[in-house]
Amino acid sequence: MKRFTRRAILSVSVLASLASLVGCVSAPTGPTIAIMPREGKSFEVFQQEDQQCREFAANAVKDTSSAALKEGATSAAIGAALGAAAGAVIRGGSSQNIGTGTGVGLLGGAAMGAMNSAGKQNQAQTQYNIAYQQCMYAKGNQVPSHAVPVANPSYR
Repeated sequence: MKRFTRRAILSVSVLASLASLVGCVSAPTGPTIAIMPREGKSFEVFQQEDQQCREFAANAVKDTSSAALKEGATSAAIGAALGAAAGAVIRGGSSQNIGTGTGVGLLGGAAMGAMNSAGKQNQAQTQYNIAYQQCMYAKGNQVPSHAVPVANPSYR
């Protein structure tokens, strides 16, 4: 049976961690807002319009979702590389210190990548919802509205 070195095991764990980070980032799968059909519209027509507007919204955020995926993977990879370099410099290049530096760098890089990609994912979901809402509104459906804030509310 072949023995694996720490470096080989670490390399596999780094790749597995990057793969899991990439798996966490995804494009919006649907709207997070409720739209209702206008009065008198059949449910079948409403479903067709919903499908058309979902496709329209997905196309509107295609680039933003791809950016979130790349951001997370890139940050984790850079963090692991910088951690490995720091581990080698601090302790004179022993493989144990490189492994420790890589592990710490991977955790830090993955954390930063996750925060960056989460922000981009939230932005993508918001853009998706707006595009979906605009499309459904243009087709005559009922879109939720927000109350207009009062400039100087009186509490007398």
